[in-house]
This record gives sequence, C-alpha cells and structure tokens, in this order.
Amino acid sequence: MTVLITGATGLIGTKLTADLHTAGHKVHFLTTRESKLIDRPDHKGFLWNPAEGTLDADCFEGVDTIVHLVGATVSKPWSKAYKQEILDSRIETMKVLADHLKDSQHQIKHFVSASGISIYPDSLTANYTEENTEVSPSFLGDVVVKWEAAADQFADLGMKVAKVRTAVVLDASQGALPQIAKPVKMGVGSALGSGKQWLSWIHLDDISGIYMHIISGGLSGVYNATAPQPATNLEFTKAVAAQLGKRIIMPAAPAFILKLALGERASLVLEGQRVSAAKISDAGYDFKFPDLTSALADLL
Repeated sequence: MTVLITGATGLIGTKLTADLHTAGHKVHFLTTRESKLIDRPDHKGFLWNPAEGTLDADCFEGVDTIVHLVGATVSKPWSKAYKQEILDSRIETMKVLADHLKDSQHQIKHFVSASGISIYPDSLTANYTEENTEVSPSFLGDVVVKWEAAADQFADLGMKVAKVRTAVVLDASQGALPQIAKPVKMGVGSALGSGKQWLSWIHLDDISGIYMHIISGGLSGVYNATAPQPATNLEFTKAVAAQLGKRIIMPAAPAFILKLALGERASLVLEGQRVSAAKISDAGYDFKFPDLTSALADLL
C-alpha cells in the first residue's frame, strides 16, 4: 500500500510514517520546502504551495490512501490573522488536494483527516460519543465543524472518508506533557483553574495506531481518538507528580490569571471534555496504553 501524508513531519506524521514503513508500506508526503524532499523507493517527497494552489501531481501516483494531518498549531497567540491561518491551514489545503484530484486519473480509495475533540462543548458531566450533535460555541468548535465538512468533499470523489477527532497527544518531548511536567519537576506544579475540567488524552503510539487501524481496515466515519480513561486536570497533574516522585503543594492557578495571560487561548486549559473511546475499541482497536499510569510510566 502507498499512503500520501500531509503534515508528515509533525508529531503524529513522523510517528505514523515510521509505523507505515515498519508494516511494509510506502509513504509519499507533501512539503513546502525543497530541502525536505526525499526520494527513496519507500519514501518520497513532493512539493506543494497551498497558498498558490499548486502541487506536484506525481504525488498521487500509486497512492491508495491520503492522510491529511497538516494544520497550524493552536498553541500560538490567536490574533485575527493567526485564527485565519489555523482555519486555512486545515481547510484550504484540502481544497488544493481536491481540486487537483478532480482533474487527474487516480486510484485513491480512502481519505483520512485529522479532526479534534474540541468540537464537543465544555462540560464536567457529559460523556461525549461520536453521536453527539451539540457543538462547542468556541472558536475551535467552529474550526472543527468546517474542517470535517471540508473532508466530506472527498466522498464526492468516490472515496471513503474517515475523520479522527484527536484528544491531547502525549509525547515525552513535544506537546502538552513536557509543559505540565516541567513545573512539577521544579516543585511548583499545580492544577489549573478549578482542576475539575476533563482532559481527554492519548499516547502517541495509540494515535498512530488508530490511524494504522483505520487505514488498514478501510474504515469510514467519525472516530474519537482518545484513551479509554480520561482524567480531570487535577488528576492528571497528580499522576504526573506521582510518576516523577513529586508532590503537588502549590494552590491551583486561578482562572482569571490564566485568562489575563492567555486571553481566548485560556480555553485550552480551563475547558475540557470527557470523550468516549468505545467506537474505535468496538471497531477492533486494542489500546497499548489505555490508562494514565501506564502511559506516563512509558513517557516519563
């Protein structure tokens, strides 16, 4: 099988590329930088310029599945211009792919797009499944709605479409975990806000594993990509501290301070959703790290 990946050099893309190679598959990837090009029998890079709507159509040759992972990080300050970049980097890039596929002879059967659990409203009590129809009124909720709608256009091109609503991805060196672990190591770790907000998370090995499962099984539809046992912010922080042999002695960081420091982005840490992993489990995916203790023991 040959898989074309956008965002292949990101956290998930790098891991997924390695896992695809291990399983004996070929990977094509799109990049905006000529210096990143690779030309091996099992790993080939192709140039594209989403802003100009151009790409090297040779990237589609022999491809069975497209995995769309590209998207600007949401961790940078949300100016009006950057909000548009967050949206365009996910949606306009899909339009470039679709426009070129409409004009080409291809054999691609499957389109798998990243998505986010931020589509679900902030709640302390709900347990969100893929059947939920409520949508968060937040900026990120709107982004995910448009992101998933853009993915649906590939169904019109005769492809199965899968959308992977991703929780907070845990990795030893990148993302949220090092940011949480750093103050804990220094003895100044604390919960954020009330500490009661849910943090649905997933180990890097499992998010890549879910993509592999969806690709190999030709699955379509929406899937939550989250570990079966979410934790509250306080529970998560205490679990990190326990793994590091530390104690949480600092009071929780007040919500108003976080809002002053982060502005609208404070919602990333002050709001949360408890998200169900039942659908992907029922589809046959077996989690390597289903609980926080085993995940943190592996990463920390």
